[in-house]
Amino acid sequence: MGQDLPDEGLRALLQKIERRGLSVSSYREPCLRRRLAVRMRARGVHTFGDYASLLDRVPEELDLLLDALTINVTKFFRNPETYAVLKERVVPELAALGGRVAVWSAGSATGEEAYSLAILFAAAAGPARVRIDASDLDPGALALAERAEYAASAVADVPQDLAAQAFQPGGPPFRVADGVRRLVRTVRHDLTRDAAPSPPYHLIVCRNVVIYFDRPTQERLFARFHEALVPGGWLLLGKVETLFGAARALFRTEDARERLFRRPA
Repeated sequence: MGQDLPDEGLRALLQKIERRGLSVSSYREPCLRRRLAVRMRARGVHTFGDYASLLDRVPEELDLLLDALTINVTKFFRNPETYAVLKERVVPELAALGGRVAVWSAGSATGEEAYSLAILFAAAAGPARVRIDASDLDPGALALAERAEYAASAVADVPQDLAAQAFQPGGPPFRVADGVRRLVRTVRHDLTRDAAPSPPYHLIVCRNVVIYFDRPTQERLFARFHEALVPGGWLLLGKVETLFGAARALFRTEDARERLFRRPA
């Protein structure tokens, strides 16, 4: 990745980035190197030291690096089979509870996941009884989530029986219907540093996020999710993620294929 001394150059660069307030020490090193390489190629620099100097000269580069690290790839009802399990098993049970249902979409990027959950709950439970916290580190992604307008490609997998109630007439862009939009609250949040936004939660969805962190950070996150859930609460991970170590004793596997787990009651 350049002519710099890899370990010393990378370490100094990461320390500089951390001092600027962007937490990167918990990322897996291969992931960090790939994402840094994207920005370095874009800027035409070839060593970690040169990129560190560029961060001093070009303050806005830190925001572009944040975009590269947070990897906001998502769409509505991504992996429809996963949402089918939520619709069949989780949402009806939570909708039948007597009180308010609290959901955390952790690492929600530009909001497609949080609004997909809101669509399911609005149809099953009514909009007055659900609160979904959509958290992310990237303020740009959160701004797009608050705008709640999406291209046709982002909404292609929304089930037809739900689409009419999910979006306002017209489009593209497709604007999330007010009744669904009001269920979602955006929260700037660093998973590696911050406590859960507003626990306790009945459902935590964190898909394709923890895979980018090192194992100690993943273990801390699993413990934090367990603590933030009500007894009997649900945890949904991405299909390439799973529990390991002490976390296996904290949760019961409900659907191994869809990575659906549950805190014992």
